[in-house]
Amino acid sequence: MQIDAPGTTRDSNGTTKLTDEEKIVGRTLKSAVTLTEDELASVNSRPGLVQLLSSKNVDVRKALVKLRYEQELQRLQVELVQLQRDVQINGRRVAILFEGRDAAGKGGTIRRFMEHLNPRTAKIAALAAPTEVEKGQWYFQRYQSHLPNPGEIVFFDRSWYNRAVVEPVMGFCTNRQYEVFMKQAPEFEHMLYEDGLELIKFWFSISKEVQSERFDSRHHDPLKQWKLSPVDAEAQERWDIYTKYKEEMFSKTHTSYSPWIIVRANDKKKARLESMRYVLNQLNYAGKDEACTKLQPDPEVVLRYHRSSASLD
Repeated sequence: MQIDAPGTTRDSNGTTKLTDEEKIVGRTLKSAVTLTEDELASVNSRPGLVQLLSSKNVDVRKALVKLRYEQELQRLQVELVQLQRDVQINGRRVAILFEGRDAAGKGGTIRRFMEHLNPRTAKIAALAAPTEVEKGQWYFQRYQSHLPNPGEIVFFDRSWYNRAVVEPVMGFCTNRQYEVFMKQAPEFEHMLYEDGLELIKFWFSISKEVQSERFDSRHHDPLKQWKLSPVDAEAQERWDIYTKYKEEMFSKTHTSYSPWIIVRANDKKKARLESMRYVLNQLNYAGKDEACTKLQPDPEVVLRYHRSSASLD
């Protein structure tokens, strides 16, 4: 007879029902080592789990780190669902910008933000290169059409700040276009602020060495090769000029009503969790006082831009 683990329940058909925590454990183990369904089913006690891991030569410390990450990620995602409900009910408009160098972890973080949100009112804006018609428009026009409607949250995987860093570095805009943008960006964001739109601007900061490692991983992993682009090949060679334009962007577009928030993203998992914490800590929502986890972000990972503050890149 199999003895159920503490806290395990069964449905009317006698089938074991897993708790949320047990589901996380299962996902974590599966991603850490190849386990059969029978092996997973046979684990019904802590000693049994340790014995199974030992037989598979699993690094238990790494498995526990992964487990703690998955558990905390789920708690924060529960709070994000609460936030989205409040945004929907009250007709709020929230836009969250994710900027940073190539391979900084922006897309992966957005996916974790979106994982359990209602896709009808939580959207991703990841715009392709502008068309010929769009090139002739006011620069902000094509981004303006993707801003959130009442009740929506929009995550921008890169934004109008392409013109502040990527475009001048790669020669995709003229000097005049760049100068006009740098003057208009704070004015554009002030109009959004006055109109009640809630805007958060993240810059994901990574070191040159970590960027190089992530590019190398993309080259060797067939599941990640879609992430490679011609611009990536220039990123390492033009590191210093990227830095110059990034610092100029911070200097000209960091304002009291629309500040830049730096996320130190060499550790992807920490960057994801702490950027979620920042959003939840910054935005009000019903039930926030009873949050199932702490919402104050780690100041060693997430910090408001200041000229004297040091960033990884």
